[in-house]
Amino acid sequence: MATAASPAPTPSSSSPCPASPAPTSSRSGPSPTPSGWGTSASANSSPRCSSSLWRKRGTRYPRTAFSAKDLISFNPPVMEGLDAQLAKSKHLAKRVDQDMDGFPQAQGPSTNHWFNSKSSKKIPLTAVTSVIDGLKRLYIEKLKPLEVTYKFNDFVSPLLTNSDFDAKPMVMLLGQYSTGKTTFIKHLLKTSYPGAHIGPEPTTDRFVVVMSGPDERTIPGNTLAVQADMPFSGLTTFGTSFLSKFECSQMPHPLLEHITFVDTPGVLSGEKQRTQRSYEFTGVTSWFAAKCDLILLLFDPHKLDISDEFKRVIGSLRGHDDKIRVVLNKADQIDTQQLMRVYGALMWSLGKVLNTPEVSRVYIGSFNDKPVKESAVGPIGKELFEKEQDDLLSDLKDIPKKACDRRINEFVKRARAAKIHAYIIGHLKNQMPTMMGKAKAQQKLIDNLEGEFAKVQREHHLPAGDFPYVEHFREALGGYSIDRFEKVKPKMIQAVDDMLGYDIPELLK
Repeated sequence: MATAASPAPTPSSSSPCPASPAPTSSRSGPSPTPSGWGTSASANSSPRCSSSLWRKRGTRYPRTAFSAKDLISFNPPVMEGLDAQLAKSKHLAKRVDQDMDGFPQAQGPSTNHWFNSKSSKKIPLTAVTSVIDGLKRLYIEKLKPLEVTYKFNDFVSPLLTNSDFDAKPMVMLLGQYSTGKTTFIKHLLKTSYPGAHIGPEPTTDRFVVVMSGPDERTIPGNTLAVQADMPFSGLTTFGTSFLSKFECSQMPHPLLEHITFVDTPGVLSGEKQRTQRSYEFTGVTSWFAAKCDLILLLFDPHKLDISDEFKRVIGSLRGHDDKIRVVLNKADQIDTQQLMRVYGALMWSLGKVLNTPEVSRVYIGSFNDKPVKESAVGPIGKELFEKEQDDLLSDLKDIPKKACDRRINEFVKRARAAKIHAYIIGHLKNQMPTMMGKAKAQQKLIDNLEGEFAKVQREHHLPAGDFPYVEHFREALGGYSIDRFEKVKPKMIQAVDDMLGYDIPELLK
């Protein structure tokens, strides 16, 4: 039986809020009634029932739903702390606009004075900190995983550390004994350094790194190799026998704040170089050559003959030809006519050793604290020596300015070498059988490394000059099982390619 609909409740003075009529939808036709609408709970629940009804979504209310008195006393909802949040957002937005990429940048010194023609100040090394930090990040994220996967550190060069990126530029001096290497460093410093010994006999019997320090002291090689702030941890691969012949000489000096010098033992002749040294001399010189910014080959006018041992040492500098400078020292000990003949003989000898079509730059002079013997060389020879010395010193002064470019250059060379190394290891891995005959197959690959290198070169269109020494690679590969290496991972190779093609150019901007 149908019953009559109950009338809508009317507002009363005792009710906390007036009852509202049924909502009207914007669409025609009946609309579903929202849950809790028109019930006694919604009409008499709290004094804020009108505001809760007002916030119903998807519903319209007629203008007559509320009386004028109700609208005057109506309080809209307020979000606590909104003003503070808006003010904070405006402050953060302002900071993001001021900073680069949303990260606060350190306010460095103004760079306008660098380009001022009236200023002769050198560009400080701190000016390239952002580029160096970018190289660190790229190495850790993209290059180091490739090196670790394919054991690049055991075949070519140890893994890099922060100290390798932050180290000052280095200059290494190489030559036979008594050619003036230690005297050359003393001449530049205008003073002696701790542990320096000079004499006509082979006096320097160890590798000495001359660098800046708070006071004058010498640090033994074993201590130096474990210091995290020193870039010499990679020398531990040469063993204790070398570290006992390696030391650091520290002293406060303005020149050493920008450049570090590496004094080396004189190259011996005959079998002494190989049998009497308890470490691999050419391996150490090759390690330092990769770290140094400049390599000085010193010659004596009376010792122009390049022995087989010295030839092997120069051969260990392969890949760093752009760093080599030749110095004909003690040139004031002979007259002008003899100097002309000595210079020609030196160029002929270097042409057979360096194996480059370009003529090497040779500086002629007498780099010591004694005045030039004008009686032997004449006034023209003295003027020549002074000009040559000025040219060499200008090369040394440019080293700190080019430190950032040199870091990038060495980083790119290392990335390409690591990429080729990964291709070689992956190719050798693919040639191994899956089940039996692995030892025989590995020995066959090692014996035919030249052919395998050629296959990798043709397959990936790589330059032949970037491949490592076959003999050195064969020796290192003999200690590994090729079957345990990883196959080529295209994602790692692509990451290095992206780094070379996009990340580093973007970093230089």
